[in-house]
Amino acid sequence: MGKMIYRMFEDLDSFISRDPAARNRLEVFLCYPGYHSILFYRFANALWRRRFFLLGRLISNFGKIFTGIEIHPGSTIGRRLFIDHGNGVVIGETSEIGNDVTIYQGVTLGGTSLEKGKRHPTLLDNVIVGSGAQVLGPITVGEGARIGANAVVLSDVPKGATMVGIPAKVAMGHDKKSRDNFTAYGTPTDELPDPITGSFETIRTQINILLERVDVLEKHYAELSQFEKNEETDLEPPISSSSG
Repeated sequence: MGKMIYRMFEDLDSFISRDPAARNRLEVFLCYPGYHSILFYRFANALWRRRFFLLGRLISNFGKIFTGIEIHPGSTIGRRLFIDHGNGVVIGETSEIGNDVTIYQGVTLGGTSLEKGKRHPTLLDNVIVGSGAQVLGPITVGEGARIGANAVVLSDVPKGATMVGIPAKVAMGHDKKSRDNFTAYGTPTDELPDPITGSFETIRTQINILLERVDVLEKHYAELSQFEKNEETDLEPPISSSSG
């Protein structure tokens, strides 16, 4: 019981440290649905681990109705999870979440299979998942990774990477300093190039190189044709003038 109370205060402090709008513990305790959803989860998960499955699901369902956040009691959640705003968040049964993870509204940690067993994502420590992002399947999101708003992640994410787009790709140009700092909604404020635009730029560069090579070949071909024409002219016998 003492451990659970300690975790409650630890979760309160994690909200205060990551939300500048939170003024004190009492405000978080009374007014933050993200914190309420974690409380419901802690109790439901304790029952689930003791094999009181129906009761655990019942408390979990009350939590979903009360907060708008659905966390399956069978999921595994570490310490100091911060769910900001939270409405529409879904965390599936076999999801695993490490310590100091931040999740924004509309996020889904979902499964892509109807089979039993591990079918939901694993988020390692210090991951940030932006609003509306979908992280799907039994994949692993590496420590300190950032998932940008509305990204759809379908494969493993490297440690410290920033993922953007549909399907999500690693955004280049995100330096270590940015990765080490907290980035709201998983998208750094410094400008990140769109990976799709980057792909088009690469294709355009390759096309320009090919066009330059074609121009060189055409010039060589024109010079060769002129050379062959001159040779043919030189080989023609001179026309003799007839005297009469």
